[in-house]
Amino acid sequence: MRDKTQANSLEAGDRLIRAGAIVFFIGALATLVTVAPLLLGTNPFPTYMFGLSMLMGVGFLLAAAGVFRSAAEGRRRARAART
Repeated sequence: MRDKTQANSLEAGDRLIRAGAIVFFIGALATLVTVAPLLLGTNPFPTYMFGLSMLMGVGFLLAAAGVFRSAAEGRRRARAART
């Protein structure tokens, strides 16, 4: 039996996962930029750059929330299919 969902349709939580990945990679880039002067022996960046590095954790949490939301939706669908 063919799956009736289209390849470009978004499931529950997909937007959170995508947004989390984008925020995570922005935080990873900020971390690399922040650490580079410390390794090269130049003047470090201002303190707010260290705050931008925290976006890695925020992005991870967003993506994890999307995964949990997607799993919950899958459980709801399975439960509805049984009854």
